[in-house]
Amino acid sequence: MKFLVIGAGFSGAVLARELAERLDCTIEVWDERPHIAGNCHTARDPLTGVMLHCYGPHIFNTDNERVWRYVQQFSEFGAFVNRVKAHTRRGVFSLPINLLTINQFFGKALSPSEAQEFVAGLGDKTIIEPCNFEEQALKMLGRDLYETFFRSYTVKQWGTDPRNLPAAILKRLPIRFNYDDNYYNKKYQGIPTEGYTALVADILEHPRITVHLEKKYTPPDTPKNFAHTFYTGPLDAYFAHQFGRLGYRTVTFERIDTEASDYQGAAVINYPDSDVPWTRIREDKHFAPWEHHERTVAFREYSSETSETDAPYYPKRTTRDMEMCTRYLALAASQHQVSFLGRLATYRYMDMETVIADALVMADDVITALRAATPLPRLPQGLSTSS
Repeated sequence: MKFLVIGAGFSGAVLARELAERLDCTIEVWDERPHIAGNCHTARDPLTGVMLHCYGPHIFNTDNERVWRYVQQFSEFGAFVNRVKAHTRRGVFSLPINLLTINQFFGKALSPSEAQEFVAGLGDKTIIEPCNFEEQALKMLGRDLYETFFRSYTVKQWGTDPRNLPAAILKRLPIRFNYDDNYYNKKYQGIPTEGYTALVADILEHPRITVHLEKKYTPPDTPKNFAHTFYTGPLDAYFAHQFGRLGYRTVTFERIDTEASDYQGAAVINYPDSDVPWTRIREDKHFAPWEHHERTVAFREYSSETSETDAPYYPKRTTRDMEMCTRYLALAASQHQVSFLGRLATYRYMDMETVIADALVMADDVITALRAATPLPRLPQGLSTSS
């Protein structure tokens, strides 16, 4: 039995490895890029020796024991805690908003319970059921915190007024009434010491797996010698955009070369103010505190609409997008000999842990279906065609 996997990111790599180890099969993995690991790709900077997160920061974080055990098989992980700062016209503050942020911002020395009561008093009491991002922020935080940390940053990141975005986006962002400035609240956190590309390379290192780079797949023209195809590319592209193009934001990077050994003293600093065109600056050496480098390099990040030639990063998931997505997912579910998985093929914002978990479960379901001689799953478990 021979399988074709389109995409050498985490989705494709994990699925390919699981099938190769658990079935009597061979697998070809195709990727149109010149490298594996997708947007998690890392590479050494030839000028500074710093390990670069080539498509933006990736910090592995999960509570999923199976996912954590899985990645540990293929790489040593260095400890890393993401402590984000916000550079605003009112000063530099800690994110996510926590007790230090609140006390510094308002010039107070509140205890946790006092801060909770204080912030509750800032909220807009006239908003009963928030209908959008802005209303959710005003109800939770009040206007000062919202205007300083979220409004203009959201406009830059998403290219639209926060009133056009769903309230659920802000609900995912934590507000802490203690001094914990760890951006993530997960049991396991870290970064592969040799980078994500080395980790994915080790996942793909199996005698039954062959990887072909710079090889473009044009659906639905799958070569006839494959029993089944697993597609991790853009969902709308698979169907030649017949219902329209799904909306994404993309990211571009402006390199900052410096003779200094440290540019900003942190891995990530956000710039929420509207008069600063970039969304954040990342300094990659700080993602690997176990390494030492005499020089550093940093990157300004800019968010913009995705053109036909841009790499899609963040799904916008507007009402119009989700109506299209529902139609595309229904088409995907009806395909023969093709399965869809991963963030692009299911049009979801997914962290690495979710991508890997979905691929592991998809592998389980494929193996169960083959043993039962039933049709293979077309979509990840739990994903509805109305998602």
